[in-house]
Order: sequence, then structure tokens, then C-alpha cells
Amino acid sequence: MKIGIPKEIKNNESRVGMTPAGVAELIKHGHEVYVQHTAGENSGFKDEAYAAVGATILPTIEETYAVADMIIKVKEPIKQEYPLIKKGQLVFTYFHFACDRELTEAMIKSGAVCLAYETVQLADGSLPLLVPMSEVAGRMATINGAYYLQKTKGGKGKLICGVPGVKPAKVLVLGGGIVGQAAARVAAGMGANVIIADISLPRLRQLSLEMPPNVDTLYSSRHNIEQELHDVDIVVGSVLVPGDKAPHLITKDMLHLMEPGTVLVDVAIDQGGCFETSHPTTHSEPTYIIDGIVHYAVANIPGAVPNTSTWALTNATLRYALALADKGWEKACQDDPALQRGLNIVEGKVVYKAIADLFGL
Repeated sequence: MKIGIPKEIKNNESRVGMTPAGVAELIKHGHEVYVQHTAGENSGFKDEAYAAVGATILPTIEETYAVADMIIKVKEPIKQEYPLIKKGQLVFTYFHFACDRELTEAMIKSGAVCLAYETVQLADGSLPLLVPMSEVAGRMATINGAYYLQKTKGGKGKLICGVPGVKPAKVLVLGGGIVGQAAARVAAGMGANVIIADISLPRLRQLSLEMPPNVDTLYSSRHNIEQELHDVDIVVGSVLVPGDKAPHLITKDMLHLMEPGTVLVDVAIDQGGCFETSHPTTHSEPTYIIDGIVHYAVANIPGAVPNTSTWALTNATLRYALALADKGWEKACQDDPALQRGLNIVEGKVVYKAIADLFGL
């Protein structure tokens, strides 16, 4: 199979679809890999590293799409890429269709096969291709929240860990999944007082056993969340409904419950956001303020640490990419129910129920 790895062109997206090590494995299996010139440069992988393992370097994104049977990338295609996608071409990436009708309609029109990292799902409900980026995003959510808590960045002017004689910041994490656990653990490690909220009592019991002593658990309800907002310093939103829009756990009318300078970090923004007042931001303009509350809603948080993120992503996606390349997407999906759940759009038809229901398709 001919596999194309284009350079990401989303705002400040420095990751790349695969490391040279991953490309080497694809070539070892007899596939041809075409990498766009400088695609990996911002992640620390030069063209020479890809060429050294047998990849062909192509000068333009147009040539990369044109030659490929399968495209492996990181983020969803943006407008400039829509015309480049061919009928029957397999595109393997994060799509997050639920928050982007225009993208959904463009991929239907393209006739491509869209296999989304975020909906590849194992029998136990886990999302193996979302985990590595969730781990990065969760850690970064706390780090960024602490940064924007500075007065010079619009925050309250608090140091997340406090100092002797001065209490540390209070961090509320909404959602006890991979993102939430990572965010809470980093916040606890930085010395904050942390509350992690979820609707799953078994998950809360597990977290209660595993987390450091400065992390408390809370059953997630509107009333319970409201009770915590009056003195919270950072709220990390990390709820996820696979393939569907995230619920709004903090509504606009709840902003007045928080002190000015409180920081909201919406990691769920790829799926529409879990704060009603969230809208996607970029690494170049990451925050905005509504009613005195700082909102950080960058849609590609792991893109700020592209070397770590690309290694982590390739470690997770490679086995699936090999199966798709070795067998073709139909046989690979027949053989692996987890991979089959990744199918969102197939040659003009929406085949993922949550997206079809959301857009009335």
C-alpha cells in the first residue's frame, strides 16, 4: 500500500502523523511511504531521518495526497485539504466530527473512508488511540492552568503550590478518565488541593485508592459542582462521550459563582467543550475572558509538545496502521471490532450512529 504522511497545517500544530521508527516498520512490511518535505521537522524529525529508513520525500502536500492510498496524520483535515482527498482514500486521523458539521459534510462529499482515532474502542470501552494524547493533554492542562493563574496572564495571581504559611491553589477536575486522572495527578504533584469529580462511583472508588492524599473525590452533579466554584482557582474540564458532543457541566450563569481570575481549561473542546462559554482557541491566541473568568480552550493542546506527543501517538497507532496497510481497511475492520468502531464515514455514508443522530443524517 502507498501511505502518505502530510505536514500538519492547522494553527501551531507541530506534531506529525508518524515517527521515522514507525515509518520503518511500515516499509519493513513492504509498503511505500511518502512523507511531505519538513513534515516532521517541528517534532524533531528531519527529512533525512525518514529518507534513511526508506521513505520517499515529496515537496508538496498536493503530491503527498495524490500518491497515497492511505493518509496518516494527526489532526482533522482543514479547508485547504478538502479538495486533496480522493474518493476511496483511507484517512486515518483524529476527526472529532461531532463539533464540526462542515468537516463532516466535506468528508461525505469526498467519498473517502474516514477512520477516526478517537472512536477506535476496545471491548472494555477504552479508547486506545485517545489515551496517549489524553495523557499529554491532561498533564498540560494543569501546567497551562497554573501558568494562566498568574496575574499578568489574567488570573488571580496565585502560585498553584503556595508557600509555607500560604495555602496552595484549589483545582477542580471534571471527569475522572485518562485526562482527568493525569490533570489531577500533576496538580497534586505541584502541591495543589485537588478535587476530581465523576458520575461513576466505581471510578471514584478507584481514584480514591490510587490518588495522592491531597486529592479528594466528588460525585458529579450540578449542585455539587456549584458548591465548589466559589473558591476554586482552576477548573479542568475533561469529560468525554465517545464520538458525541461533550455535555456542558459549567453553564454561563455559573460563571458569577467564581472569583474573577479563575481559570477554566476545557480539554473537551475537540468535542464541543464542556463549558457553555467555551469556543476553540489556538496556541497563538490561547485565552479569552468572559465575566472575569479566564478561558483556555486550545483544540490541540498536545501540539505544544510535539516531540513527546508524536512518539506517544505513533506507539499507539502503529499496530492499527500496520493492520490497515497489510489487510486493507475492510478486512482489517472485519478482523478487529475495535478498529471497526473507528469507521465514521465510508464513501459518502455516515456509519457512526452518534454523528448521524447529531446531524440528522
